[in-house]
Amino acid sequence: METRHSLTAPGGATIAYRRWRCASPVGGAPLVLVHGAASNLTRWSEFVEETTIKTGRDIVRLDMRGHGESLWRGPTSLEIWCDDIAAILGEEEITRAVLAGHCLGANVAVMFAARHPARSAGLVLVEPMLHEALSGRLGALRRLAPLLRVATGGIRLLNRLGLHRRRLEALDLQALDREFRVRLAEPHGSEALAERYASTLHDLRIMPTAGYLQDLVEVVRPLPLARIGVPLLALLASGQMYADNERTRLALERTPHHELRTLVCQHWIPTEQPAAMREAIEDWFARTAL
Repeated sequence: METRHSLTAPGGATIAYRRWRCASPVGGAPLVLVHGAASNLTRWSEFVEETTIKTGRDIVRLDMRGHGESLWRGPTSLEIWCDDIAAILGEEEITRAVLAGHCLGANVAVMFAARHPARSAGLVLVEPMLHEALSGRLGALRRLAPLLRVATGGIRLLNRLGLHRRRLEALDLQALDREFRVRLAEPHGSEALAERYASTLHDLRIMPTAGYLQDLVEVVRPLPLARIGVPLLALLASGQMYADNERTRLALERTPHHELRTLVCQHWIPTEQPAAMREAIEDWFARTAL
């Protein structure tokens, strides 16, 4: 059964999360699911409903600070998000966990394993955005990160003066995914998917502007891969819209226990290949002592 929770994190942010409690746990580390940029915990709704992992271990998913029901207009960063996850683990009395993340969430998972190694049992990285492998729009964005930081600071100053949007739209990614899977079978469905899921306009409707810009800054940051010592599964998209798979593979070779799989899709693996993603993660769990 999955229940809703929240906690007040350092700085006063309220972090919303949900926990699935397994009726007959097998003793493995709980799984923590982390969403990507301009996203929320509904990114993992379908996975939680269908995965066999929940029959043997608990699952926690959260709205990262600044996303979904964890509304926050103050500072965010990889480090802050990691410490929020650590606070949730403390609140739930979870000693160690396996972290799984998509896109920016995968980067958060890597940073968590480096920042909180004693609390990390393993990593599942779904389309990680590694600094040295970025290409396309994110490759270009990497060079603009200093300007984005300045813009983010200016917008946050206006927020502190009370100038910000009073209403943000809710986003149910489970429903949106189902809609677009139907469209993918239609002519030009792939183009429609990329237009919608990569739309800055749509992203800005669901989260504060400064938070969105900070997501972009954080997703192009270098990661401490050399400090990762836990088992790691990486699922990469064949489309390579935002990252080069060969450079990603070379970067992940810095970790001692890595496994890579490529799924046929553009970038949005949970949307385009949900069953293949779930089966790959379940298979990895079955073969890895965590």
